[in-house]
Amino acid sequence: MRGYPQGLLKNRSVVKHGNYAVISPDGRVINTIPGIVDCCMTLLATPKVGASFVQLIGTLGPQARTTQPYAGLPHEEAFIYVLDGEVQLKVRVGDDSTTLRQGGYAYAPPGTGIGFENANGQPGRILLYKQRFIPHPAGSCPYAVFANANDIAWTDYEGMANVHIKDLLPVEQCFDMNMHILSFDPGASHNIIETHVQEHGAYVYEGQGCYLLDEDWYLIQRDDFIWFGPYCRQAAYGVGREPFTYIYSKDCHRDVEV
Repeated sequence: MRGYPQGLLKNRSVVKHGNYAVISPDGRVINTIPGIVDCCMTLLATPKVGASFVQLIGTLGPQARTTQPYAGLPHEEAFIYVLDGEVQLKVRVGDDSTTLRQGGYAYAPPGTGIGFENANGQPGRILLYKQRFIPHPAGSCPYAVFANANDIAWTDYEGMANVHIKDLLPVEQCFDMNMHILSFDPGASHNIIETHVQEHGAYVYEGQGCYLLDEDWYLIQRDDFIWFGPYCRQAAYGVGREPFTYIYSKDCHRDVEV
């Protein structure tokens, strides 16, 4: 509960419906999500802003759990990531389960959904994501993935030694999405202004950056969320004294219907 405001109301969020959005922490509200208990969830991106996916951030209470799988419909695929905290989160995908700690994540193929439970009662935050699965023309299907980003080595992004990337999901055509972590050393940047059909949802968990979104540059910092619509011009510089790092989604490996 925030109580009375201190001074004038202010907010750094920018929303350009159908194009892009920057959602800063100061204006977020809690959303009730059926099937999720003792977890303060906030919807960051939905089709209502123009996104083709749904992304949430959640703060886990000591009894946080699901009472039904999240994104369990036949056409839905889902992803969960333990952003921070001391929580030990027991996660279920179909008949498989494991315990995730900070940096841990799981992918649920279509029709299985994700269940979770706070196993040690400690605080933590999660990112939760779902989108409509697009089948591969050959009929190949993705499979459940459990892993931890801290166990994945950084590789140079586009041959640049001061920009680093991790692929969190297998780079296989049966998957129509991926999750990546991208990190810019202070002063590093993209090598081009990107203009592409892929859509992104990016959660910044470290540092500060200056980001081009379409025609405007915005100062971005830790705990900001960015939605990039298709063909939104985009590029970033890392600024400040620490790396500028975010986890982001990407649609991939599919043609476009006409």
